[in-house]
Amino acid sequence: MKKRNIGLFAVGALGAAYLTKKVKEEKKVTKEMEVEEEISSRYYGDKQVYLIGGGIATMAAAAYLIRDANFNGKNIHVIEGMSILGGSNDGIGSNETGFVARGGRMLNEETYENFWELFDSIPSLEWENHSVTEEILNFDHLHPTHAQARLVTNTQEILDAHTMGFDNEDRMAMTKLMSTAEENLDGLTIEEWFGPHFFETNFWYMWQTTFAFQKWSSLFELRRYMNRMILEFSRIDTLEGVTRTPLNQYDSLILPLRTFLEKHGVDFTLNEDVVDLEFASGEEITVTALKLGNGGMIELAEEDVVIMTNGTMTDCSTEGDWKTPAPEVTEESRSARLWRNIAKKKEGLGNPEPFFGNEKETNWESFTVTCRGDKLLKRIEAFSGNIPGSGALMTLKDSSWLMSTVVAAQPHFKNQDADTTIFWGYGIYTDKVGDYVKKPMRDCTGEEILYEWICQMGWQEDWEEIKKDIVTVIPVYMPYIDSQFQPRKMTDRPQVVPANSTNFAMVSQFVEIPKDMVFTEEYSVRAARIAVYTLFEIDKEIIPVTPYNRDPKVLAKAGKTMFR
Repeated sequence: MKKRNIGLFAVGALGAAYLTKKVKEEKKVTKEMEVEEEISSRYYGDKQVYLIGGGIATMAAAAYLIRDANFNGKNIHVIEGMSILGGSNDGIGSNETGFVARGGRMLNEETYENFWELFDSIPSLEWENHSVTEEILNFDHLHPTHAQARLVTNTQEILDAHTMGFDNEDRMAMTKLMSTAEENLDGLTIEEWFGPHFFETNFWYMWQTTFAFQKWSSLFELRRYMNRMILEFSRIDTLEGVTRTPLNQYDSLILPLRTFLEKHGVDFTLNEDVVDLEFASGEEITVTALKLGNGGMIELAEEDVVIMTNGTMTDCSTEGDWKTPAPEVTEESRSARLWRNIAKKKEGLGNPEPFFGNEKETNWESFTVTCRGDKLLKRIEAFSGNIPGSGALMTLKDSSWLMSTVVAAQPHFKNQDADTTIFWGYGIYTDKVGDYVKKPMRDCTGEEILYEWICQMGWQEDWEEIKKDIVTVIPVYMPYIDSQFQPRKMTDRPQVVPANSTNFAMVSQFVEIPKDMVFTEEYSVRAARIAVYTLFEIDKEIIPVTPYNRDPKVLAKAGKTMFR
């Protein structure tokens, strides 16, 4: 009888738990339906929204306005200073003149919470009746990443990068960093925290080139990365956590997003700079007008809204070619200029100087190689053991420029011919003299950059033969590509929606989002969602940062990795 009572109690407890869960789910559904009904019944009249910058953040904001605020797309205006949308999500070129990928935006299936949710509502252009999220994840699952040549020496030896290379001092410094509060790290650099040995470990070479950190980068940002990407810590040697798009990010992300927005009537203006904003007097932050680079002015009505890109890491990029180095930068960052102008007028709009004031520390250079046929890619495959699209980064750790290359699955561009192949790479130390080409990378032509890389691979005896299959190499110098990692104070990055704002928000890699990490697509999308939901009072969930750094199993695995 006693056992029977226990059994009945257990069944009763399970039933109660089930009912409790069911009630909670029903309440959640009811609340969501109430929110949807409230939003669908809103009337915005002639309210206009101006989105300054045409990158993924502002385009995501436009999508959230349409999808979650029930806002009329015809009253959304995207103003972009360049001739093409996409910001840092780029990919352009032709089979005849060569392709350009300034870089590759690596995605992550586990940690890009809002990114995947947004693109799950954007229809794929290539896969009928499926979303962009479904298209990307399907492609990635069919083309998994597992680098077999993550680190390569100057004698062309593939290192066993499974070993992190830490000593006890490195482990203690890392452990101390993870337990130190963010507010105690203002202005500190990574090299001020770690000893010299740390920067010779396999871990540092891999982490540095995966995420583009420098010794002088913000310690604060490294700590955020270690917390946010702790899942990657144990698999940094294979990059198994990297999720790749089927094509470059412009073709795979920006084109379907633009198509979605255009179908809803969103207005796009290209080749037009916004150089300043006018604000109403008083303590509140209320934008009253947009000042354009052509001298024009857009006056705002009282109910209008402005969402501004307050900085872009690919601003002022310059391109070279086979015979020409990428030119020096002669113009001021346009996005930083706008940010600087408005920061002088109101409190709480941040400070661009730590990010855009030291080009020497924030630059690196990429190069895209366009080939006829696949002979060079086959050679890379034979060396690395990775077919195109499966290897992610291969870093030549002893090269003076610290060169890394990526061979994506082919084709990488929508308009790429079957007999054309491409790969891209980058060097972090552009001021250093090459090991074979005795010039700084900054001063090198596309041909010289490729020759340096060929020599690093030990293939210089075949250079003349290899050269016959090269269409071109396009180097791209990016003066501010690492700017978001610069040492800073907590107050230097503004809030997405600043205190006292009535109609203004900022979205970029230079706003402050607690617990999240910059230099990611997720950061831009999350900022966009915060901006729209806050300014339009949308009572829906912004998916929080997943706390993998509190998962005992993940922490145990990370601790074990430190001793590999």
